[in-house]
Amino acid sequence: MNAPGFPEFVRNLPEAELPFAGLRGWLLQSASGQVLFNESDIDVAVPEHSHGAQWGIVLDGRIDLTIGGRAGTYGRGDTYFIPAGTAHEAHIYAGFRAVDYFADQARYHSRRPGA
Repeated sequence: MNAPGFPEFVRNLPEAELPFAGLRGWLLQSASGQVLFNESDIDVAVPEHSHGAQWGIVLDGRIDLTIGGRAGTYGRGDTYFIPAGTAHEAHIYAGFRAVDYFADQARYHSRRPGA
């Protein structure tokens, strides 16, 4: 990663239970959605799926996203928007770090302590 990882106060947020090996994240919950601070030190393939609206910004690294059949590559400073219900898939490269906002209140759950 080009910049230091997330600061301690972010890493002190509840850790997200993510279904993608190698991707780590921390949740900030609100009544209207979730913010996920996420990072990976390895390449991660995210298969095609859909959910509520998602907006994100890449802080470090690179991600290839295919959103509704349109492919794009996003790097540091780039933002992306995935409309609700739109099929999308991703390839996350080692060194990736981003902040994503999900309109779904319960998109991810907190990891149980010791899990």
